[in-house]
Amino acid sequence: MAKKAVKLTFPQTLITEPVTFRMAKRFDILPNIRRARVTETAGEMVLELEGTEENLQRGIQYLEEQGVQVTAVEGDILE
Repeated sequence: MAKKAVKLTFPQTLITEPVTFRMAKRFDILPNIRRARVTETAGEMVLELEGTEENLQRGIQYLEEQGVQVTAVEGDILE
């Protein structure tokens, strides 16, 4: 199993959509929410994702296709 830390930035249109839940179910990925912030206009979440390397890549690609900006996180993800 592989792990990746990512920061997700959601546009206003996706704030109320269960995009991360769908990604986790579809690609058998275990998400661990490390930090989240939601306003009326945007959402931001830092996640640690665990799964096979292939599933992680496919899950991240799915998020990007939905309109979520995905950025790799380096270092301590709790900062």
